[in-house]
Amino acid sequence: MHLEKSIELYTKGQKNLVGAVNSPVRAFKSVGGFPVFIDHAKGSKIFDVDGNEYIDLVLSYGPMILGHRHEKVERSIKKALKKGYSFGASTNKEIKLAKMVCDAFPGMDKVRFVNSGTEAVLSAIRLARAYTGFNKIIKFSGCYHGHMDALLVAAGSGLATLSLPGSAGVPDEAVKNTLIAEYNNLDSVQKHIDENQDIAAVIIEPIAGNMGVIEPSQEFIQKLRSITQEKGILLIADEVMTGFRSKFGGAQELLGIQADITCLGKVIGGGFPVGAYGARNEIMEMVAPLGAMYQAGTLSGNPIAMAGGIATLKELKKQNPYKAFNKKADKIKNMLLSAAEKHGVALQVNHFGSMINPFFTDKTVTDFSSAQSCNTDSFKVFFWQMMEHGVFLPPSQFEAWFLSSALSKKDLKNIEIAIDIAMAKVSEKQIEKK
Repeated sequence: MHLEKSIELYTKGQKNLVGAVNSPVRAFKSVGGFPVFIDHAKGSKIFDVDGNEYIDLVLSYGPMILGHRHEKVERSIKKALKKGYSFGASTNKEIKLAKMVCDAFPGMDKVRFVNSGTEAVLSAIRLARAYTGFNKIIKFSGCYHGHMDALLVAAGSGLATLSLPGSAGVPDEAVKNTLIAEYNNLDSVQKHIDENQDIAAVIIEPIAGNMGVIEPSQEFIQKLRSITQEKGILLIADEVMTGFRSKFGGAQELLGIQADITCLGKVIGGGFPVGAYGARNEIMEMVAPLGAMYQAGTLSGNPIAMAGGIATLKELKKQNPYKAFNKKADKIKNMLLSAAEKHGVALQVNHFGSMINPFFTDKTVTDFSSAQSCNTDSFKVFFWQMMEHGVFLPPSQFEAWFLSSALSKKDLKNIEIAIDIAMAKVSEKQIEKK
């Protein structure tokens, strides 16, 4: 595995790009070494500037669900490009994609397109506050909802931990209305509700994909929905990652709940920058120009992003790949557990639909605290071995792997071979440390 050109670009990029990257995880700090720079991709494969070929299990962190450069999506994008790149005015494609999204989510009557998941979440929070007249929100430790000030908070170990800024530049005042609860712990939510009468919303990743893939217990998610309804607190589902990933629609329906506001992104743009938030009429009609909650964006509803999203959702509906995703994820899970057992490595594997994540721990992972028990040194070894043997993974123990419908039987076989080699190396390094 040669990385000379990636190292050269990383060195060159230090001059004018912050850390030579445009998003921190791309710097590979949590796995060590130098970041890989990508040249091109097609189908299930991604290729770096040094010519290394990988089976892609990052998929731009989710949106490339059909694989890279799917012919129908690419054809739609090229057709849209010929008409213009951006107008700052309305187009028919926005209406088409809005209908497709609303039809896929029960209880969603209207949607507003924005440019990123972060923008979708900050708009949803503002909308919840405008609708309820309250300011406080509850979020869960380990759930990431973009980099807005109010949600960049660090949680301690107590049930009623005070919110502390999780980033320099975030003032205490920005997070004073943010309350931290523990994922899969209803008591931590109830305590905040009992102590605060001015909570506008609870925001949650229905499947937590930013501390690995963690599923809520049925009791937790059902009672969370019941409590919020009883108290008139809006439930915001951040489905930026899970939207259209486990079914044609959202994870909410699979979990048997219906949020008041849903945030989307990734898949609905077909690989282009996009975000969205939607809800029933009485909530969405608070948004300008119908109501007093202001939110705007010159590039919102960009025609190229809309074209990519429409083509992606049309093809997803035609393919209906979700049963196949579950089968492939089960196979990869079994590969991981079998290799771990063979080589004496402690491992837990969580998956939901087309999202999967191995945790180097012997503890069941149900929340941020148990996720943090993982052996991140073992993950570093595993990560680089997988890369060296042709499998592109997220450079973090706490990022989900994603599957695409382009993943072939041959790809799965090559993944299995890489996993066995990587797990053997993890075992070897663990023995050396003892």
